[in-house]
Amino acid sequence: MTTPLLSLTWTDHVTGRQGFLVVDRLVRGVSSGGLRMRPGCTLDEVTGLARGMSMKEALHYDPEARYVPLGGAKGGIDCDPRDPEAYGLLVRYLRTMRPYIESFWTTGEDLGLTQDVVDRAAAEVGLVSSVQAVYPLLDDEAGARRRLADAFAVAVDGIGLDELVGGCGVAESVLTALDRAGVPYWRTRVAVQGLGTMGGATARFLTRAGLTVVAVADIKGTIANPAGLDIETLLAARDAYGTVDRAALRPGDRELPGDAWLSVEAEVLVPAAVSYAIDAANQGRITARWIAEAANMPVRPEAEELLAARGITVLPDIVVNSATNAWWWWTLFGDIGPDADEAFARTQRSLRALTDHILARAEAYGTTPRAAAYAIAADRLPVIAERFGLHR
Repeated sequence: MTTPLLSLTWTDHVTGRQGFLVVDRLVRGVSSGGLRMRPGCTLDEVTGLARGMSMKEALHYDPEARYVPLGGAKGGIDCDPRDPEAYGLLVRYLRTMRPYIESFWTTGEDLGLTQDVVDRAAAEVGLVSSVQAVYPLLDDEAGARRRLADAFAVAVDGIGLDELVGGCGVAESVLTALDRAGVPYWRTRVAVQGLGTMGGATARFLTRAGLTVVAVADIKGTIANPAGLDIETLLAARDAYGTVDRAALRPGDRELPGDAWLSVEAEVLVPAAVSYAIDAANQGRITARWIAEAANMPVRPEAEELLAARGITVLPDIVVNSATNAWWWWTLFGDIGPDADEAFARTQRSLRALTDHILARAEAYGTTPRAAAYAIAADRLPVIAERFGLHR
């Protein structure tokens, strides 16, 4: 693994908690990657996420598009977002990182943080925007910023478009895998870990496609029903952190331990909560045929090897959960307008093509889909570097 361009560890003078920034590489002088907040976040974790962002960006390179992929980066703060000190810690972190955000790091919501919280804290420290480093690359900055703001104001069935596009992408990756295998949607059961922004939207899109979600897990445990859960009711009963009010459960719904989602009878598992959820020890409990990584790095490498040996396919995060990041840039650069139909159509088309490409390459070369995705990204990076400049 190559050394990142920049790696920083910050210690908060008030709480003693640590934050991190890793810039894997720059393209046209700019990098892209969200800011997460979770207890136990580490520099190694952020480093892996930053490298994954470089691959996600490269995979979405389209020479005909206005959007030119950026370099990869990631930020992280070791704190529970529910902690009373979390917001003040976020403000102090952003104040420290302000020079990087102003010059070459574009960031936004990630695990534990929503975009509105990031925006509020960014304004408090005097930033124009969390993505202002990309503004010099825009032909019409004012028009681009207005277009993105309009897109964030779009709601579908009461849910913001920005909260839905990521789950739409995850669902399309799953549906593409099912189509290639000839598996009917109506016979496919799904278990989802995490019912926040990504997991909730994924559950909604898969249910509407005809799949049956039989289990969802949140911080309180797993809710399961082999006949299928009422996803719309559960989504309406969530709090801001994706925790479901158990008063909304139906008579047939069962409450199980938090890790029970791993071993429920389902064809598809969607880890959409935390990194490292599936390891060498617990992967043996999984009987599903596919794992779709809606979260970043939820399957440890050693677990993925064991899963592959058992015939279980991991659809990798650098493809599966890349739609939110791509949607930001498609909209800002003007490849799509601030419209839900345009956003979903572009997401469906892009994620289906990418997923089909990596699965076909994996089959042709006898590798995992992740190895295929990294190989495709590696092929595209020199092209991007030659055309636009790449800095390590």
